[in-house]
Amino acid sequence: MLSACFAEERALYLVMMEGDPVSFLGSSQAHKDGRHADIKAHARRLGQSHDQLLKSSLETGSYSKLYSFKHIVNGFAVHTTPSQAKKLKYAPGVKMVERDRGARLMTTYTPKFLGLREGVWTEEGGDLRNAGEGIVIGFVDTGINPTHPSFAYDPLNPFTSNVSHFSGACETGPQFPLSSCNEKIVSARFFSAGAQAIATLNTSVDFLSPFDAVGHGSHVASIAAGNAEVPVVVNGFFYGRASGMAPSARIAMYKAIYPTVGTLTDVVSAIDQAIVDGVDILSLSIGPDEPPEDSPTFLNIFDIAMLFARRAGVFVVQAAGNQGPGPSSVVSYSPWAVGVAASSTDRSYPGSLLLGNGQKLGGVGLSGPSFGGGLFLHKLVLAKDAVKTNGTFPRTPPYIEECQHPEAFDPDIVQRRIVICTFSAGFFNGTSTLTAIIDTAKTLRFMGFVLVANPTFGNFIAEPVPFDIPGILIPNVASAQVIFQYYEQQTYRDVKGVVSRFTARASIGEGRVACFKHQAPTVSRFSSRGPDYIDGRRNPTDVLKPDILAPGHQVWAAWSPISASDPILTGYHFGLLSGTSMATPHVAGTAALIKQYNPSWTPSMIASAIATTATKHDNNGELIKAEGSAISSLYPSNPFDFGSGLLSPKLALHPGLVFFSGFEDYISFLCSLPDIDPVMIKSATGHQCNHSLSHPANLNVPSITISLLIGSQLVQRTVKNVESKAETYLCSVQPPNGTIVNLTPSWFTIDPQGTQDLYIQFNVTKVMGEFSFGEIVLTGSLNHVVRIPLSVLPASVSKR
Repeated sequence: MLSACFAEERALYLVMMEGDPVSFLGSSQAHKDGRHADIKAHARRLGQSHDQLLKSSLETGSYSKLYSFKHIVNGFAVHTTPSQAKKLKYAPGVKMVERDRGARLMTTYTPKFLGLREGVWTEEGGDLRNAGEGIVIGFVDTGINPTHPSFAYDPLNPFTSNVSHFSGACETGPQFPLSSCNEKIVSARFFSAGAQAIATLNTSVDFLSPFDAVGHGSHVASIAAGNAEVPVVVNGFFYGRASGMAPSARIAMYKAIYPTVGTLTDVVSAIDQAIVDGVDILSLSIGPDEPPEDSPTFLNIFDIAMLFARRAGVFVVQAAGNQGPGPSSVVSYSPWAVGVAASSTDRSYPGSLLLGNGQKLGGVGLSGPSFGGGLFLHKLVLAKDAVKTNGTFPRTPPYIEECQHPEAFDPDIVQRRIVICTFSAGFFNGTSTLTAIIDTAKTLRFMGFVLVANPTFGNFIAEPVPFDIPGILIPNVASAQVIFQYYEQQTYRDVKGVVSRFTARASIGEGRVACFKHQAPTVSRFSSRGPDYIDGRRNPTDVLKPDILAPGHQVWAAWSPISASDPILTGYHFGLLSGTSMATPHVAGTAALIKQYNPSWTPSMIASAIATTATKHDNNGELIKAEGSAISSLYPSNPFDFGSGLLSPKLALHPGLVFFSGFEDYISFLCSLPDIDPVMIKSATGHQCNHSLSHPANLNVPSITISLLIGSQLVQRTVKNVESKAETYLCSVQPPNGTIVNLTPSWFTIDPQGTQDLYIQFNVTKVMGEFSFGEIVLTGSLNHVVRIPLSVLPASVSKR
């Protein structure tokens, strides 16, 4: 009876086992050699061994096995209690047991902004023939909306390349009949065992099929590989035409996140399946809820899964996270996955509010103008002046200031008038919504609404959202005070303060027309920052994160009308969203373009080409700036904000030189980390530390990060010429503050497919106490320019 009173709550655990998974057997070659039966037999044996281990180690009835991972890692997911999971840690053959930390979600213009229409797509005179033909991009996300025009297939305009290397499947279910898969969507699967184990799913939105009830998966898939020139129409207004980065690439969707819950258990299983299916690119706009508890950041099961995906020849791209702008906020840790930061473009949607005294204030809101085209002025009413005097509702901000409840207002006062709602406590704590304001406005027939900043809470962050009634957000306190001052001057009150006459007037201007005058790109405020770190104490490590910057602010792309997690977008087929989730598929699509153009390139070569050709400068020729904590504040950015710089797809096709590294190099890197336990590496990867780098910074990646430079440090890099001609390169260095950097050789000539070793000597001249930044530039005689960012913390002038 005592144990029943104190019954443990079950949780999800991911377990890694000794023994090779299927991919270690060289499964693609096995198919060619007719050894497919051997592969299936090995996979079956792995699953049986998992069952046998659980049966012999845990109490009957105390667990449920959810998945066996057999393709890129050997392991399984189990739903059990902490005490039973502890038994598994000591069971024979078990390498690692990790508690599931949960998983969360992290265009019309961006292809043009990145130079695709004029450059990459028409290389060699090919229209869309060079837009990702023959490449399959896999997405682990919330599913896909198969009826969206971004994913339609036109049999009159067939693809010219097959994808015979890919062997996916079309799983069916609610909202997703077999016809949902076509030549564009070549595969769609769903993974729900983890979600169903820990939550009661809502059958009205948590569809057990690949259908996307959220919109997020459809959004990212269309950014990377949506069809070209799809009209974007929202509330009857034409916003332009949307194209994916690689509109001729194929899409494989692996649904693992649901409106109710997301688990790493389902995500890892989805990654495992994507790799065995044969995707070329894996796009992950999702990630763990938090860093690993007990293991180095590089050695958690999610990152190990990505390592083995890379080993299988898959280019893996991952959202850096939306926890910026604080330091060490990235959730992309490992050098084998490309972590993407988010930036703005030069496009904005300025709205305006015209007051009766002629003052015009800027704001945000994708809505049409108030009646009269924004020139005819309407009476302006402050919400709290329109509240019923005899109502029985609570006198709290959501009712009297924030326009959340239509029953609080006198309809005769607000009807056909522009109502001022205030950003007060409900918005500040997240309980009030724009959706409720719009519902109130529609119910009471407002002429329009204005949501203004509250001096008590300061400025707020406003993103343009499509409103189907006239509306505008005024997020700046100074502008809000101008409105309040004008309103009070034009409003007459009796001795009790009750309004006797409203004479203030205003109109809402057109807010849906884009402006292309902004300084861009800027690193978005929300985008997570480096330095990368190795453990829960956020000790920095010798890896640059994020890796690259891509557009992720206000990106139009496909949506799902159900919009289960974002009611304000319900009914819409396109959404304008921001996040590193949106930046990530820009890189995935670019990788597809590079892979098509250079089919023999390895993932590390593609990653190198993307990094070394990126730009550090904005459209004004200045160093890219980053948004800080204060709204509207900008500061000069550095590699911990933007990695190597802004993605440049056209240049990445012809990088001149590339840095390359493979699976064994990553193992050597792990083995060279300070204070690392080789047993832990063996447990996580299955490989012994037979060789380690002399220093972690010697991993052959297109950047150099030294998290603790004491005295001097020699770093080595090797480059390969991937062009068809020999080229001579001149080498120059901009050293980080507090250091002297010597590069050998100072110049070199390199033949096609030839390699060249570079030796970079760092010497501390001044202790800085914080990271400083520099750059190596290799300038080729055939106009190739290779940039290598340097991030160094000079800690001591001499060796200790």
